Amino acid sequence: MLDKPLTHEAPSEPNILRYHTPRRLKLAGLIGGSVVSLAVVLGLTTRFVSGQETRDWTKEQAIPAVHLLTLQGAQGGEFTLPGDVQAFYTATTYAQITGYVQKWFTDIGAPVKAGQLLAQIDPRPYQAALDQAQGQLAKDQAALAGAEVDLNRYQQLMAANAIARQTVDDEAATVATDKGIVASDKANVETAQINLRYTRIVAPFDGVVTSRSLDVGQLVTPGTASATPLFTVTDPSKLRVYVRMPQSYSGLIQPGMSVNFTVPEHPGRTFRASLAASADAIVSQSGTQLVQFQIDNSDHALKPGDYATMDFGGDKGAGGVRVPVTALMFRDQGMMVSMIGKDGKVTMKPVHISTDFGTAVEVDTGLRSGDQVIDNPPDSLRPGDKVRVGAPAA
Repeated sequence: MLDKPLTHEAPSEPNILRYHTPRRLKLAGLIGGSVVSLAVVLGLTTRFVSGQETRDWTKEQAIPAVHLLTLQGAQGGEFTLPGDVQAFYTATTYAQITGYVQKWFTDIGAPVKAGQLLAQIDPRPYQAALDQAQGQLAKDQAALAGAEVDLNRYQQLMAANAIARQTVDDEAATVATDKGIVASDKANVETAQINLRYTRIVAPFDGVVTSRSLDVGQLVTPGTASATPLFTVTDPSKLRVYVRMPQSYSGLIQPGMSVNFTVPEHPGRTFRASLAASADAIVSQSGTQLVQFQIDNSDHALKPGDYATMDFGGDKGAGGVRVPVTALMFRDQGMMVSMIGKDGKVTMKPVHISTDFGTAVEVDTGLRSGDQVIDNPPDSLRPGDKVRVGAPAA
């Protein structure tokens, strides 16, 4: 058996046209792909976390933030009310005739006496009217005197049967007519005299001129409800102080009582006024009683129109709580305040207001000292709502 002949295969030669990927490049590709995949995963994760945080923040912001304030018991004893200081006498002077201002003699701040000339309206037209009325009166008085003489003569002739009674009666009628004309002329003269006096604008009483609205050459007309007064004269030597007393405090008003008060322009100085009058009635719109106090102001330290802070004493408010008006909510059930319950949700509590102080009220039922209420609650707030508590309110 013949053996297969031995053949010698030449070693295969490398194919120079075939591309072989370097091993290091493959490793770099794998690492780059891993990095890209990791970046994508990290980006998606970060975006998901950020979106979740945004949703959580949005939900948190949807819950309204509120501020709580702690209530304190109302102070018993002293309390203050605003007072309106007014002059005892104030007069606004208007023109009572039509004319041009010839001259004015006093300006604002000038002290005047009763009857003192403040301004002069041109008197010439009214002097002429007076002269004419007086002339007409003299003429008609002369005619009346002649008629009376004729009547006396006719009466004597009638007694001697020299003339008829009809003639005497006619002359008597003439005398009566002339008397009426003379009476009318006297009234015209008096009217002209009054108008002439009205050309002088005078002070109605002793006081101070507080306003002037005329000037030389200005045409003035008789005053109307909407007209500007020519002068305002005020007597500041005695003042009235008006106070609107809440109904719950009206029982403190007693005859002969006196009250201390202060004004902003005299810090540290206290004035004292005595009770002059009381309306003795409650105004239903405001629930207050108008009270008038009186004070001597001979030193002119106070000014008409001043704002006064009146200090009253009393036992009111011993069991009440002072609540700022910003914490009040008006609902169908009445006046209420909002609070936060133990479960962290909003509750509404009705309150009864005993006294209104303007920026705050005194509540006598429904709240206690130390309670916390929501300040400036949103109008949309309802019982059971969740809220976030912010910094405490002052």
